[in-house]
Amino acid sequence: MADALAEARKEGLDLVEVASTSSPPVCRIMDYGKFRYQQSKKLQVARKSQSTIQVKEIRLRPKTEEHDLQVKIKHIRKFLEQHDKVKVSVLFRGREIAFTDIGRKLLEDIKNDLGESCIVDQQPKLEGRSMVMVLSPKK
Repeated sequence: MADALAEARKEGLDLVEVASTSSPPVCRIMDYGKFRYQQSKKLQVARKSQSTIQVKEIRLRPKTEEHDLQVKIKHIRKFLEQHDKVKVSVLFRGREIAFTDIGRKLLEDIKNDLGESCIVDQQPKLEGRSMVMVLSPKK
């Protein structure tokens, strides 16, 4: 160990412990500042290539007309193409809560219209006064 340290000082470099858990510990003679700089650059590249998935929300009502529904489905397709998850909510107001079957049918129609372009992460489920379904893009 002392020989390695003397050798590193003679070359004007640092003695860096690479693997401390092994027996005997593995050390390397290198410029530690340059090593840290390279590690930080690798981290930056890794962060840059990392993709973040957002959850977009589309809100509907049980009385949503056919054309409006098609526009919403077009938006859902666009979000899925951008590799975002989509939360589709059907909001019930007042006495509409008695007709949850209409909301479920609406969500099933959306799922059938999208076909094989998405995966259903969460089946339609009633949460308070809204019915929610979560879709994610196919890989």
